[in-house]
Amino acid sequence: SLIESESKILVAVNQIVVDRNYVLSKNDEVAFFPPMTGGQSMISIQHEDFDLKHEYQQLRQNGGDAGAIVTFTGLVREIHTKANGESSAVKSLHLEHYSGMSEKSIEAIVDEAKARWLLLAVRVIHRVGKLAPGDQIVMVGISSAHRRDAFDAAEFIMDYLKSKAPFWKKQFTGKDSQWIENRECDDEAIARW
Repeated sequence: SLIESESKILVAVNQIVVDRNYVLSKNDEVAFFPPMTGGQSMISIQHEDFDLKHEYQQLRQNGGDAGAIVTFTGLVREIHTKANGESSAVKSLHLEHYSGMSEKSIEAIVDEAKARWLLLAVRVIHRVGKLAPGDQIVMVGISSAHRRDAFDAAEFIMDYLKSKAPFWKKQFTGKDSQWIENRECDDEAIARW
């Protein structure tokens, strides 16, 4: 094997990221990258919807010798249930963000994920503006040599996006509107990392 299995170093052979068990041939060009440089990442904050199939294909194309691709897509709920159990239909969700700061915040979250797991490609899309029930809000996509790294990194990024990135959500129902605040379970999700 090229590298001990515990290492988070990214390995490329002939300018393609490979699994650490890759068998070298004569005259292969080998490059080693520390974990902070691991993989491509692309971050978008946008009003437009996104095509999950297209994003998956991009992760496949940019992910080198991926053994796993994990995607998460968050949607606008149709029903809002308050802590007291009262429910009402959601008419729309308005998302705002702090331009410039939001991108830097997401970059820092992605960089932290890259430092923790061996990632080949990362894609984060977060929508802003007025969204309707059923609309896609957010997508996190991870390409990795191993499924556990891909699953863990996707969960980590989503947990931090939900609680730490500067986005504000105002939900409109037939009765009223309210700003959505972090819940206790969101804080618990962060604490586990």
